[in-house]
Amino acid sequence: MEPASLTASYERCRALHRYHGRTYYLATKLLPTWKRRHVHALYGFTRYADEIVDRTAALTPQQRAAELTAWSAAFVAGLRGKPTGDPLLPAVLHTIQVFDIDLEDFRKFLDSMAMDLTVTSYATYDDLLGYMEGSAAVIGTMMLPILESADRAAAREPARQLGLAFQLTNFIRDVAEDLERGRVYLPQEDLDRFGVTHADLRAALTARRSSSAIRELIRYQTIRARQHYAAAAPGIPMLAPSSQSCMWAAFRLYGGILDEVEAQDCDVFAKRATVPRLRRLTVALSCLLARPAAPAPAVEIPHPREGVLDLRSTAV
Repeated sequence: MEPASLTASYERCRALHRYHGRTYYLATKLLPTWKRRHVHALYGFTRYADEIVDRTAALTPQQRAAELTAWSAAFVAGLRGKPTGDPLLPAVLHTIQVFDIDLEDFRKFLDSMAMDLTVTSYATYDDLLGYMEGSAAVIGTMMLPILESADRAAAREPARQLGLAFQLTNFIRDVAEDLERGRVYLPQEDLDRFGVTHADLRAALTARRSSSAIRELIRYQTIRARQHYAAAAPGIPMLAPSSQSCMWAAFRLYGGILDEVEAQDCDVFAKRATVPRLRRLTVALSCLLARPAAPAPAVEIPHPREGVLDLRSTAV
């Protein structure tokens, strides 16, 4: 029997996932129960770091950086076997140990979160990809051990691409919200291509209406996002049968956000594009009916490992 604190930590991660990630949370309902909690743990970890960076508006950037550094240090200490009083970390530490997840992915993720405290725009798409490598691509590869694949090496790049596709979809949908935080994730080279300035974006935010140039800019980004989805699709059949329904649902639901963006003529300032509840349920049901059964393996609670992580520094 696992400790009550570990059970409570998994429940905290599940609650975070349910509240903040409704689309992805719905897709995880199609996973076997024993896998689901570990996906919630990874989501909880990434979401909480994002909360430190984005949701602590009362704090200065320096204070947020200090809080992120302290939380990262607690994470590193937990990986080295030290007890943690953090209510969220036990679940992710347990998940890392159960599935032997690559710790380099976590270093890259925390580095990208730190970038959000100081970097507010990106000159080129290659520059943005450098950020998304840590904020999104590594989340795809973190998930692979949980989702299982007979050929994890072959599945790695499609998993990265799916992370990038999801992240870019979020950037497209959330242009207005990010702008309110002082960030622009649309590369400057693309703004220049369509003759859009930051002042134009701020004017659209005020008017709650996009200019034709901004709509063409967004249309260009949706094409780019769909290229990532196309590169990710071959990886889903490489996963264990018990994981494929979940990932097809996530693939279709996040892709559906792009459909909604296009349905409103790529005006992301008029309203936030969301997939209607009926469509979400229909997609989930169709994937559920196609789900193959798979037995749950025995998963033991491992003992903490000493010295398993070197993040170069606990500072981020």
